[in-house]
Amino acid sequence: MTDHAAALVVHGHFYQPPREDPFTGEVPAEPAVAPFHDWNERITAECYRPNAERGTFEQVSFNVGPTLLSWLEVHQPDVYDRILAADRVGGRAIAQAYGHAILPLCNDRDVRTHVRWGITDFVHRFGRPPAGMWLPETAVSDAVLAVLMDEGIRFTLLAPHQIDAEEPPRSGLYHWAAADGRGPGVDLVVYDGGLASALAFEAPSSDQIVAWVVGIGGLVAAATDGETFGHHHRGLDAVLSRALTVDAPAAGIDLPRLVDLLDGRPPEGAVPVRTSSWSCTHGVARW
Repeated sequence: MTDHAAALVVHGHFYQPPREDPFTGEVPAEPAVAPFHDWNERITAECYRPNAERGTFEQVSFNVGPTLLSWLEVHQPDVYDRILAADRVGGRAIAQAYGHAILPLCNDRDVRTHVRWGITDFVHRFGRPPAGMWLPETAVSDAVLAVLMDEGIRFTLLAPHQIDAEEPPRSGLYHWAAADGRGPGVDLVVYDGGLASALAFEAPSSDQIVAWVVGIGGLVAAATDGETFGHHHRGLDAVLSRALTVDAPAAGIDLPRLVDLLDGRPPEGAVPVRTSSWSCTHGVARW
């Protein structure tokens, strides 16, 4: 990819909380989602299965929360196997901090536990160490990034407003360095807020996605809940598949892996981060 070529990376954050009854270990029936037994079954039918069957996990950057993978492994093993197989083909999966704790609000020991368990679960399932890690709600702080660095995580994804700058940066690759100068730091993939918001709330067409990327040029990353594609927006799974397999390539848009971009163009210099999350511009106070 040249500096001016258009490139698109869509990241899907796939996650469900543990819904099991602590006494039985089973997810109880949830009448609100009948004829499905529970929300996990419904969202699998609307999102995880169609995206797995279309090969979308081979095309997008993605993380799947350990609690969701544990449920899929037992209750939807064919979907689980397709997701793992997609990573063997595309190598685009990254880890997730184990639970969904807001890490800047945790003490150091708990942050390290979530990061280490997330790495261990990823290695167990995907058979390789993760280069990147998704932070729940992209909630970040200097202390959290220091733990990622210590535990061998190379990069994470953030929203533009999470970079401490007068003007939010455009989508691209940046770098965080520890204040004391130790260690390699952590690379930051900043996503395009406009395209991410459009995917999450507007359900754009494939043509609109492609036009957005061409209009901006360079690297355009977008990150949103993976459930956006088929569950939150019915049919957006098919739109995403068409955009990534037909319309983006036809428009000359590259679909690189994040790790390859970072290998080819390591970010220079360093940027500071705000203690913040993707869903709250005021920090992490909402939690």
